[in-house]
Amino acid sequence: MALRLETVSIRIGGQPLIAPVSLIVAPGETVTLMGASGSGKSTLLSFIAGDLTSPFTTSGNVSLDGNSLDGLPPETRRIGRLFQDDLLFPHLTVAENLLFGMPRGPRPERLAKVEAALAEAELSGFGDRPPHTLSGGQRARVSLMRALVAEPHAMLLDEPFNKLDAELRQSLRSFVFEHIAARRIPCLMVTHDMADVPANGRLLLLKHATVTHA
Repeated sequence: MALRLETVSIRIGGQPLIAPVSLIVAPGETVTLMGASGSGKSTLLSFIAGDLTSPFTTSGNVSLDGNSLDGLPPETRRIGRLFQDDLLFPHLTVAENLLFGMPRGPRPERLAKVEAALAEAELSGFGDRPPHTLSGGQRARVSLMRALVAEPHAMLLDEPFNKLDAELRQSLRSFVFEHIAARRIPCLMVTHDMADVPANGRLLLLKHATVTHA
């Protein structure tokens, strides 16, 4: 599985926002996007995910596993996303949150996958708890596992560590990158913090209407 961007450019109100970007993100690799506010980082992620709307106009192509995503609705793209907020459903238990995005199948198999995911997140026994009873780090881990049990073919991370304290950021970075690498999922991450960049990871710098590979 690889995520490929081919001469992707984005304009707003007829003015260029992102110059043509061509990039291949390999299976298990996390490529980092950095740039000032307004440089188009999150906009590019939205274009890849398929939920970018007017007033933006785009050109170029995004493909995943060799298949073009052009024109596909977001829910069929097999792309997982993490944001600054965990976005867990407060009216569902932790287990129900994990089940929500999981592919359909026999219920015993799905419940077994939930238990396995909780064990991976070191949250065994937490399935019946509501999200508000968990710490920020625990909720972040549940959010990642919810994305992973949906069996995504790529991941997009939009400032996922921004609201965590320094110690928790470090442990969660390792947790996220290890799981993405182990599942060989190509990942594109937006951040403003150089400390978030994986060791030896590639860095793409976005400035208004320009792109630089660092």
